[in-house]
Amino acid sequence: MIELLRTNDLVVISFVESLMRDAGIACFVADQNMSIMEGSLGVLARRVMVDADDADAARKLLADAGIEAEIKRD
Repeated sequence: MIELLRTNDLVVISFVESLMRDAGIACFVADQNMSIMEGSLGVLARRVMVDADDADAARKLLADAGIEAEIKRD
């Protein structure tokens, strides 16, 4: 899996999860437990991970949704 994006914004994460689910692209939100352990202060960003084979389609999906600024660049 590769990191598609990293953010503290729970709304963006929820939106991305919904987009991926609707497109049939599996994703995983990493670091959720670390965010909870730090007290949900929003200090630690959560990462949305996708399979490397789906990365291009996932990036295009985010760009089409208008949130390409959130995409992690290599």
